[in-house]
Amino acid sequence: MSSTAVVEPVSTPEPEVASSGKGRHLGIALTVITAAQLMVVLDGTIVNIAMPHIMADLGFTQENLSWVVTAYTLAFGGLLLLGGRLGDLFGRRKVFMTGVLVFAGASLLGGLAQSEGMLLGARALQGIGAALASPTALALITTTFPAGPARNRAMGVYAAMSGAGAAVGLILGGALTEIDWRWTMFINVPIGLFVAFLAPRFLSESERGKGRIDVPGAILGTGGLVSLVYGLTNAASDSWTSATTLTTLIAGVVLLVSFVVVETRSTHALLPIRILADRTRGTSFAVMLIVGAAMFAMFYFLGLYIQQVLGYSPLKSGFAFLPFSFGIVVAAQIASTLMTRVDPRWISGTGTLLAATGMFGFAQLDVNSSYTTGLLPWIVVLAVGMGLTFVPMTLTATAGVAAEDSGVASAVLNTMQQVGGALGLATLSTVFANGAKDRGAELGAALQAKVASGTLSADKVHAAQHQIALQAQTFGSSHAYLVAACMIAVGSLITFGFLNVKHESLSSEGHENVHLA
Repeated sequence: MSSTAVVEPVSTPEPEVASSGKGRHLGIALTVITAAQLMVVLDGTIVNIAMPHIMADLGFTQENLSWVVTAYTLAFGGLLLLGGRLGDLFGRRKVFMTGVLVFAGASLLGGLAQSEGMLLGARALQGIGAALASPTALALITTTFPAGPARNRAMGVYAAMSGAGAAVGLILGGALTEIDWRWTMFINVPIGLFVAFLAPRFLSESERGKGRIDVPGAILGTGGLVSLVYGLTNAASDSWTSATTLTTLIAGVVLLVSFVVVETRSTHALLPIRILADRTRGTSFAVMLIVGAAMFAMFYFLGLYIQQVLGYSPLKSGFAFLPFSFGIVVAAQIASTLMTRVDPRWISGTGTLLAATGMFGFAQLDVNSSYTTGLLPWIVVLAVGMGLTFVPMTLTATAGVAAEDSGVASAVLNTMQQVGGALGLATLSTVFANGAKDRGAELGAALQAKVASGTLSADKVHAAQHQIALQAQTFGSSHAYLVAACMIAVGSLITFGFLNVKHESLSSEGHENVHLA
């Protein structure tokens, strides 16, 4: 089938990247792009620590509270492909700036929210802005920096921001929640305005492409993802066999299958199947889906464990994740350096093995575990693993993409992470809920027997009930971590088995059809 759009390479003269002026311009360009990416990614987790405060202030029920995260993730992941295609058609810088401004405006609305509906609407609007900004940000890197060490370094910074952003969000969320949870929203406004001001000054615009928007594909793809995630989420609070769960899961699968059928036949496909047909890119997308699913769930469950079981304050909880931020940034820079000498299979494969090990370590936590010996070592192991995984996968997912497809290829990569996060959280929440329910019922029955015997005072019964709740939560989390570890281990097998691209091909100047800004 023919491509949705044909974007001609921008014919700008090649600058001397090594010169001080151009070097500074490229440095500022990278700062602008990564600042936007950091803002987008950290927003996926920045509100996690603020959840109890949001619930009390706006009257959320426990069942609806998770939608504060899910509304953003679904809108983000569900519309990423559309955002990437819009960048290809109408100019990547223009769409990038539009997304950043929408995101900033939605953040302002979220901070001012006075009701549950207003906040959820603002979160969904934030996701729309992120879906416009994020794929075009990655596409701007691939068309701004030359193939080889310069692009590897830029991708290293970008991947570090993508990976560390989630942890930074928890740290920043903890600090801001100590003031007022609304500042977890307001903080995005000055960042967005800063990026929008500098973007037209340091980022070059791509030419408008030919084609039209694939509306049926956008509706089917987004509807399928929303239905699937809703079904998985409902299974955690209801059951796998309930009518709502089965109906939404079946509807999600049908819509996604229909999406694939439409895309294979469309001359203006939102997701050209040729993007997935390449073995290297297909492997990268699959692994990023799996890793995204596990990492997103890790932040959610670990954030609850640190606050509710260890009893940390929001600020202290945020700082508990600081080693993850440092570890992933350092590991990402090491990976970007190794990419010129080592095949990505070995870097990313090692990274996924380390990440799986870290998740398995979390599965050993209990109510008596300490941060220093029970959490910190595994946080560091996981961070190093993620850093080694993200850089090679980011490069291989966009390697060899034609100029007209760079936006959609970038969007698919981001979609895998975001959709993986939504699907992972929904699935592992069900694992968590079932494990916690079974453990709570077991311990509750034992407590009831002691109460019936009259050997416990009212105070001791209350203390025992609180302890049972903590043990049930920890037990459920351990099951979720164990499943997450198995998921990442599968990702490692996929990496070693199918990611066969050589590092030389990623470093060659002619490997991709790009231009310098």
